[in-house]
Formats: sequence, C-alpha cells, structure tokens
Amino acid sequence: MTNKRFSERDIDRIVEMAWEDRTPFDAILFQFGLKEQEVIELMRKEMKASSFRMWRKRVQGRKTKHLKKRVFEDGRFKCSRQRHITHNKISKRK
Repeated sequence: MTNKRFSERDIDRIVEMAWEDRTPFDAILFQFGLKEQEVIELMRKEMKASSFRMWRKRVQGRKTKHLKKRVFEDGRFKCSRQRHITHNKISKRK
C-alpha cells in the first residue's frame, strides 16, 4: 500500500464508499487518491476477513463500481425512496 496517511474519519469514508454498490472506484481515486488495488488493500486491512471476502465477491466484476462498464453515463443513481437532505437535516417522507 502507498505511504498515504488518512485520519480515522477518512478511512471510514473510504470504506463506506467502497462498500456502496454505486460509488465507482474512480470517485475514491478522485477524492482520496487511492487506486482500486490500494482500496482493496485498505479494505483487507480494515475489515474482518469474512467481511472482506463477502465484499470482494460482491464487488468483483460489478459494472457500477467501474465507470467504463456502467450502462448510464451522466448523473447519479438515486432511489425514489431515498430521503432528501436539506440544511443538514434529513426531511421525513410525507
């Protein structure tokens, strides 16, 4: 792994982004400067072995984790049930 130093908060965010199905590795590279292989190494180090194996099995070959393999080009996927965030408060569905 590279000699990059990250705070606990940054590591938590990287793990969260890597775990999200629709966040591509390119977004992690852009925000934190970690290539896909470096993210994999960080995940291996930060997660329990069983959790890492489950994550790798799920992520391997997933089109949404790689921008070049995506079927949609622009914008972000947003579930219709996802809550809206306004002024740092999550609004309730009406």
